[in-house]
Amino acid sequence: MTTGRPSPTPEAPEPSVQELTLRLREFAAERDWQRFHTPKNLAMALTGEVGELVAEFQWLTPAEAAEVMAGPAGERVRAEMGDVMIYLTRLADVLGIDLVQAATDKLAHSARRYTVEASRGSIAKIPHPG
Repeated sequence: MTTGRPSPTPEAPEPSVQELTLRLREFAAERDWQRFHTPKNLAMALTGEVGELVAEFQWLTPAEAAEVMAGPAGERVRAEMGDVMIYLTRLADVLGIDLVQAATDKLAHSARRYTVEASRGSIAKIPHPG
């Protein structure tokens, strides 16, 4: 899904999350797609796009995955990540969620749950109390 707008240039920086949200809202409204952009449909579309992103990494070795952007799959990975961002942003807008605040809150929660002292260098999950 593309917005039909030109790519940012040095004179026109990347849009903020709020600007992207407004552009996506406008894009959907111009096409009368709001009725299709239900939370269920957007979550399903998001899941599909995440699956397409994952497919670009399927069967790659760790070394190949680390270098994926340098190869022929790089542009596909970039496009799939764009699709994921679009659907996640649109879903957040429909649900009235501030994505930056939600991520900030989650990071603070994770910092309390996974302290540096208990987590440094370990991939083990710390049991969540309760």
